[in-house]
Parts: sequence; C-alpha cells; structure tokens
Amino acid sequence: MEKEKCGQLKDFFPFWEKLTAAEMESICRSAAEMTYSRGSFIHRASEDCVGVILVQAGALRVYIQSEDGRDITLFRIEEGEACILSASCFMQEITFEILIDAEEDSRVTVIPTAVFKKLSDENIYVENFVYKQTTERFSDVMWTMQQILFMSFDRRLAVFLIDESAKTGKDTLTMTHDQISKYTGSAREVVSRMLKYFENEGMVELGRGRVRLKDKKRLKELARQ
Repeated sequence: MEKEKCGQLKDFFPFWEKLTAAEMESICRSAAEMTYSRGSFIHRASEDCVGVILVQAGALRVYIQSEDGRDITLFRIEEGEACILSASCFMQEITFEILIDAEEDSRVTVIPTAVFKKLSDENIYVENFVYKQTTERFSDVMWTMQQILFMSFDRRLAVFLIDESAKTGKDTLTMTHDQISKYTGSAREVVSRMLKYFENEGMVELGRGRVRLKDKKRLKELARQ
C-alpha cells in the first residue's frame, strides 16, 4: 500500500527524482487520503493550514469572500493537480485570505504543512516547485481580477459559458444561477437578468438548474468583443 501511495505521489511532483530516500519516505509516510462530498468546506487560511492538497479525483474551488458573504472564484484545482495555497501559512508572501471547497465529490491526498515546509527549506528543487506553483496560481488570480475589473458582465458571462462548455464537452451546463454568480464574481440577481437577456436573444435556453447554449457562435462573438 505504501509503495502504491508513493507511486501516485511521484506523478504529482516533478522534483521527485531529486529527493533523497529519506525525503521520499517522509512524504509517503505522512501522506493521508481524504474524501470530500460536493460543497464540503475544506480550508480557510486564517483558521487552519490543511497542507499541500493533491487532487486524485474530482475538483476543488479556490475563492475569496467579501464581508457581505459574496464569493469570487479565483481558480479551480482539477484532477491531477496540486494546491500549494492550502499550505500558505508557511509562505509569508501569501497575505490574502483564501477559502477552498469541493466543487465535486473529491478524493485527495494531503501532505502535512510541516512536512512540506521542511522539504522546501532543505531541498532547492522543492522550493522551486513551491514558487513556480504560487506564481502560476497568482497569474490565474490576476486573470480573474482583470475580467471582473475591466470586462463588461455580458462579455464575462459569455466567456464563462463558452469555457464551461469546452471544459465539459457539453452544450447543456448543469449549474444554478447562484453557482454561476460565484464563478463569475457577480450578484445572483445580475446573473439571472443577463441570462434572461441571453435567452430572449436566442443565445441560451434556461431550465431548472441548467443552461443550454443554443447559439455558441453569437456567444463566442460576444466573448471576443
């Protein structure tokens, strides 16, 4: 079982061959597998420090939350990806509050923060991995902020619908207006009004908990404006 677990971890970490035998053993011995049902809360930076999360199956959502409780999704962590920000308590450079929940039923492996911090402090290849991951996620955050600050909402919503359709390979998205508001960083009422406008224009068809893309060509044209 230990050997199987180590094999899985190797696939996540490009620095694996640069570890000593003792460092490999430390990661393998400390790694814990956990499961989360869809919608489960996983992490809040100010309250806990879960550790480095490796998504074996499912998907997680990383977001920030305003004082009035409105969510803005920063990025998602898909199957086969690692989340370093869930261990952000050992990185002084990360000063903003992030939250993580399970977007889908998910199975993850967690490397405790203390173990990963020790590796990062002692192994330059692990340290480089941490900063590379952090930089890539910061780019995701900046892209999200750029969309919210400088892109009109109709265009932003069109981009979101097209991206989700490409991601799932389906023209019908199983999502509520509330979920879409969290992903696009807007109020639910604004999302509902814009979707209704899209429906009146023949671009989408709305149903209970779903949105069907009827005219992807027009949506793509709007997204490119």
